[in-house]
Amino acid sequence: MAMSATMSSGAMAWAERGACRDVDPDSLFVPGAAQHRAKRVCASCPVRTECLTEALDNRMEFGIWGGMTERERRSLLRQRPDVVSWRPLLDASAVRTAALAR
Repeated sequence: MAMSATMSSGAMAWAERGACRDVDPDSLFVPGAAQHRAKRVCASCPVRTECLTEALDNRMEFGIWGGMTERERRSLLRQRPDVVSWRPLLDASAVRTAALAR
């Protein structure tokens, strides 16, 4: 998720390290098939988990965040309505994924 320089301090300081930091923000708020192209920006992003956590914890309705579309995030939120903070769950998932890739 591309962030402006004014967002560099505070809770979203991680955005400065995002793969999308130099991408036109409008390219991450696209409909339909264009979303698949937008998600490619997130593929190797070093702050993907932080970005997705931000979107899920704050119920972001629009745009590509952490490599997920609006529809994907809504589905995940419906599957796990009990989750208050997504960070621990996403971190655990990343560890499992890394272990399986070995």
